[in-house]
Amino acid sequence: MLDKAKPTTAPIVERCQALFSDLTFEAQRAWKEAKPGRKVVGFLPYYAPRELVHAAGCLPIGILGGGDQLEVIHGDAYYQSYICRIPRSTVELGVSGRLDFVDGMLFPSICDVIRNLSGMWKLMFPQKATRYVDLPQNFTMDIGVPFYAQELREVREFLEQIVGKPITDDEIRNSITLFNENRRLVREVYKLRAEMPWNLPSSEVYLLMRAGLLTPVEEHNAMLAEYMSLAQQMERPLKDNSRVVISGAFCEQPPLNLIKSIELAGCYIVDDDFLVVNRWEKSEVATSGDPLENLARAYISDSTSIAPKYEPNPKIKGKYLIDSVRENGAEGVIFAMPSFCDPALLDRPMLQSALKEANIPYIGFKYAENTGQMQPVREQAGTFADSIKLWSGQ
Repeated sequence: MLDKAKPTTAPIVERCQALFSDLTFEAQRAWKEAKPGRKVVGFLPYYAPRELVHAAGCLPIGILGGGDQLEVIHGDAYYQSYICRIPRSTVELGVSGRLDFVDGMLFPSICDVIRNLSGMWKLMFPQKATRYVDLPQNFTMDIGVPFYAQELREVREFLEQIVGKPITDDEIRNSITLFNENRRLVREVYKLRAEMPWNLPSSEVYLLMRAGLLTPVEEHNAMLAEYMSLAQQMERPLKDNSRVVISGAFCEQPPLNLIKSIELAGCYIVDDDFLVVNRWEKSEVATSGDPLENLARAYISDSTSIAPKYEPNPKIKGKYLIDSVRENGAEGVIFAMPSFCDPALLDRPMLQSALKEANIPYIGFKYAENTGQMQPVREQAGTFADSIKLWSGQ
């Protein structure tokens, strides 16, 4: 009699890896071609109102640069060498025809580079719909909510022009419900990883989250639920690793091998800010009443703190990072930040001061999405992990 097959997440991870590695976007092209009239809307990190894109009947996909798989040839001609790499590799995706199936692009106001990229895109691809999403910088309810609600109305009109029909409030409410479920499942995956990081390696969780930026939300919801069910049944070895939080990688994404190198160095990543769009709102967005007002209210009042979110009160600067360390049982913080990332690098000294005051150890290094040499990263992370064990008395 054959033994019952052991539970494994391998098929799901392989599917996510295939989506992650495909820079020609074959799955997204197939989705579009499967039904006449379908549209695809791309968005840049760190955030976009995906609910509105879904409500319009479009597929929202995250355009996160070309990673370490893309050789940038033409993109370097459009941007300086002293800025981050993501705009150059995004331009390369565009001029090489890899994004020719995308009907519209959303560029959020994360920094001057992305702001300027939106203007470049309009000049380079005038036949494509392009919009700069002016996200609020004032997070007070009386100013931020009306401002962002108006911005969402304009994004709604932008999407209506793409699809050629109105987007109803009920369609938006239905999309909010689906993305509420997605955010709930994402939170559960992160919670489960913090509880048993040996069973949910961050290299797998990262691929799982990237898949959510490339597939319909309904499909991703099912994928998340199945992954958690299987991961809890698996029996992977528990190692004497140090538990760390990764901070600073919210825009240009780290190479997958960088995440693997940190894990191989003896670290369990128990929290991160790699892809905050799928957990920006920390709880459910209301579905009764004006859906745009609800989205704006959730964005302002119930959102994740990262560097692009302006925090005027220096007394609570870094509190979110300290809370993450404590809530997830972390022993230290690794600042992994893209080279030339102004929001992350300008925030880092203030965050380090907060961690120092809270007696939380940290290290930091910079990377680019095409970083190939991982040995220095592994050595730094390994030394950090060892020092945590040594000085904590464990």
